Amino acid sequence: MKVKCIIPAILAFAMCLSLISCGSGAKETTSSGGETVTVGLLHSLTGSMAISEEAVRDAEVLAINEINAAGGVNGAQIVYVEEDGASEPSTFATKAEKLIDENKVKTVFGCWTSSSRKAVKSIFEEYGNLLWYPVQYEGMESSSNIVYTGAAPNQQIVPAIEYLVNQGYTKFFLMGSDYVFPRTANEIINAQLADAGAEVVGEEYADMNQTDFSSIIAKIEASGCDVIVNTLNGTGNVSFFKQIAEKNYTAEDYMTMSFSIAEEEVTTIGADILKGHMVSWNYYETTDTAANEAFVTAYKEAYGENRVTSDPVEAAYDAVYLWKAACEVAGSFEPEDVIAAMESTEISYEAPEGTITIDGESHHCYKKVRIGVVNDGGLIDEIYATPDAVKPDPYLTSYGWAAEVQPLS
Repeated sequence: MKVKCIIPAILAFAMCLSLISCGSGAKETTSSGGETVTVGLLHSLTGSMAISEEAVRDAEVLAINEINAAGGVNGAQIVYVEEDGASEPSTFATKAEKLIDENKVKTVFGCWTSSSRKAVKSIFEEYGNLLWYPVQYEGMESSSNIVYTGAAPNQQIVPAIEYLVNQGYTKFFLMGSDYVFPRTANEIINAQLADAGAEVVGEEYADMNQTDFSSIIAKIEASGCDVIVNTLNGTGNVSFFKQIAEKNYTAEDYMTMSFSIAEEEVTTIGADILKGHMVSWNYYETTDTAANEAFVTAYKEAYGENRVTSDPVEAAYDAVYLWKAACEVAGSFEPEDVIAAMESTEISYEAPEGTITIDGESHHCYKKVRIGVVNDGGLIDEIYATPDAVKPDPYLTSYGWAAEVQPLS
């Protein structure tokens, strides 16, 4: 059986149903007294990761508003309770338990960094609740209580490195923030490059709140690299690229391939600094689909013409619609019923990026891979895409060279 959730042809922006703040973060959709279902939103609205996570939260609210305007889910309007993870894994854990245990939410949309996801993973498993995680990550994980709507490593990291090698790059400098995703990603990349006969000429990590990159830039200069693979997150990207620009370096001097820079970060850092640099995602604001045209229009109508969409923004938006589809198959909001529905029924959604389908075994999604380059206007132009959606392979079992890659805690 296959169930497909289609994005509305006309995206209703019904402000009469807009969510109104209620005390400690509870939100109401209507005053009609009708049935409601409560969900949680858990993102960093403060701290170093707020630069990326606020936009993801906005996409989830947009999807909730649209669904409510169209009649809700299983006859119920969605009410949300919002908590701030404050860019700290321990805070994410505390807030996740509060949402589940005190607020009795039926599901949670949240997290960005792998550290925050790992901090809450055991909580969702212990309570039998369900987290929708919207960001590309390092893989080496699956959980019955998490749906991963961002890319697995074979849908972002591996194809990006393949693309660089095929373009003739041979000397790689690996640079990332000092936490789980960059370190595991670079373990994957080291194994992949060794198999390809390319060379890693440097590998450096920065603290999440680091602002001085002069030492790392000096090591890049001395390395003889012809490309930098960048897994910095949050405000570290702002500091690094601005300091590179202060030395008048451009993509022609030091090409970078980034895994955590999307349109939102380009807006903050500046297109004049990032133009010509490469990124790897599954979606861009410029992705050419009818569903994306409608999505971009709705997002800008809701939050302003100067706002941009991005891969994590779109994956977060998709997550709410996928949850809706799974609830409708289950005929229930209970997490165990929704999980059972996902594992027994092929649930797909005509997303802005194209058709995405939940893999019931791994709880990851089939997704197309897109390599892009930042243009003068601050958007990202697609320069390569896989012809079809790629099956998720979070443990890289289909790659012989990945056999020794180990997950990090």
